[in-house]
Amino acid sequence: MNISFIIPAKDEEQSISELTQWISRVMQTHGFSYEVIFIDDGSTDGTWLQIKKQHEINPSIKGLKFNRNFGKAAALQVGFREAQGEVVITMDADLQDNPDEVPELYRMIKEQNFDLVSGWKKKRHDPVSKRWPSKFFNAVVSRMSGIKLHDFNCGLKAYKAIVVKNISIYGDMHRYIPVIAKWAGFTKIAEKVVEHRERKFGNSKYGWTRLVSGFLDLLTLMFVGKFSRKPMHLFGTMGILSFLLGFIFTIKILWDKVDAAWFSKIPLKREVTQQPIFYLALVAVVMGVQLFLTGFLAELLARQHSSKREYLVIEKV
Repeated sequence: MNISFIIPAKDEEQSISELTQWISRVMQTHGFSYEVIFIDDGSTDGTWLQIKKQHEINPSIKGLKFNRNFGKAAALQVGFREAQGEVVITMDADLQDNPDEVPELYRMIKEQNFDLVSGWKKKRHDPVSKRWPSKFFNAVVSRMSGIKLHDFNCGLKAYKAIVVKNISIYGDMHRYIPVIAKWAGFTKIAEKVVEHRERKFGNSKYGWTRLVSGFLDLLTLMFVGKFSRKPMHLFGTMGILSFLLGFIFTIKILWDKVDAAWFSKIPLKREVTQQPIFYLALVAVVMGVQLFLTGFLAELLARQHSSKREYLVIEKV
């Protein structure tokens, strides 16, 4: 099979029929064998009935139904597991992604040998209140991840099948699939300008709050990606710095005490325990020890996990 479409859908009853007919027309025109896998992510309207109706018309249309709303990442993860095509295409169900873009995305994967091709909605039909935060968000993610993409959150993407079978996403990590793929060793990532169409039915499922949650997810992803296998590098470094800082201030306080008692004979204005710096030094030393022990325990867990880790083998002879 050439192409698997993975399409999460929540309350998109009005779009399903038009979208499936559009995809089928494009696939037949270019002679592709294909499947379309809809994931009903806890819809409260007739989305699932529409999916079943389209399956009766065209067996290439398939569907999976969640018992409640689990989110886009969960829907994509389940779809990736079920996909059978050589190239996997993800897109939204709201008709804002154009299926006519798919043949070129397929060509870039098969002929140019990219692991992942991400769509770039260069001209967006969204209000300014969504466009500018999105640009800022994408610029930060690009800078932190080292992946030169303009639109990480574009739903229209193409993947080699081996990529989606060997990455795991959860929470709201669907925004960072290119980052996750890169850290899994799939580094041939490209971008293609795609058409962004105005929403025809329904309302957007995303609000401004996703900007905040997106940055929190990014921090989590960066931490896990960089330090999950070597946590002592982070906690140990922080612990040593904190301990040394506290130790240096402690030595200074003790020296001032000794100097006042034995050398200068000038009594201290305040006792050691009356000085705020004494307590700051004490806290720094205790935190340093705790951070170092945290890193040590995390390192033991990481080593134990690494002994059970299955490493990705992409070719065998």
